[in-house]
Amino acid sequence: MNEPHILYRVEGYIAILTMNRPEVKNALSPEMLTLWRQFIEEAKADPNVRVMIVTGKGDTFCSGGDVREMAEGKLRSWDMKKFLWEGAHRIIFALEDLDKPIIAAVNGSAMGAGLDMAIMCDLRVCSDRAKLSESYILMGLAPGDGGAYFLPRLIGIGKALELLLTGDVLTPQEALEIGLVNRVVPHDRLMEEAMSLAEKIANKPPLAIRMMKRAVYQAQTSTLRAHLDYISSQLALLSETQDHQEAARSFLEKRKPTFLGK
Repeated sequence: MNEPHILYRVEGYIAILTMNRPEVKNALSPEMLTLWRQFIEEAKADPNVRVMIVTGKGDTFCSGGDVREMAEGKLRSWDMKKFLWEGAHRIIFALEDLDKPIIAAVNGSAMGAGLDMAIMCDLRVCSDRAKLSESYILMGLAPGDGGAYFLPRLIGIGKALELLLTGDVLTPQEALEIGLVNRVVPHDRLMEEAMSLAEKIANKPPLAIRMMKRAVYQAQTSTLRAHLDYISSQLALLSETQDHQEAARSFLEKRKPTFLGK
């Protein structure tokens, strides 16, 4: 029996989503996109999940669209539009709605839509064996999965355009230097480091984490006055939580706090 195109499991407070098409370098498929969206929604609804990790099975994170299908003309015209609007773009919207931090554990090559899948996550931990490229231009295409939206916000317009227009492949160190990834780690320690970061975040007050993520993204499209009004409302709510009271008491009592997400 064939395995599903996405594997999903929960370890403690951390959900781990693994793209599972290693035989085609984890190229995107309709099944993969459908399952990805379903599992994001499952993680959102699960009160025990505080952080999500996204990675790929095998030696590739995600190679993007299936080049064989492109060569065979299976993704043209309205078929391409449908694949994006009803598939890949639904992942972007689902991730936008998920107010829990998402870490991309980039275990290998992330090309085209595969890189877009990494940069739409909140944080990126990268294997020292990975290669990263906005390779759409090499296929005569434009960035269809949000690359032209997310990339300039991460690294600036000039550098984003350079990568989009050339399709240049970055080493992990180059990606780190321009702020495309947060950390570069030895390949055999990738998941260990990603889990360590996820656990560090998951052990913080979960309601504050969720509101902090919302605040950062809300600020990207807001005026200063509107943002400060928004954050003052969030802080007023957080001040009533048990986690805030526990944090203050534990600080005074010089002990490790226990956060319940209430």
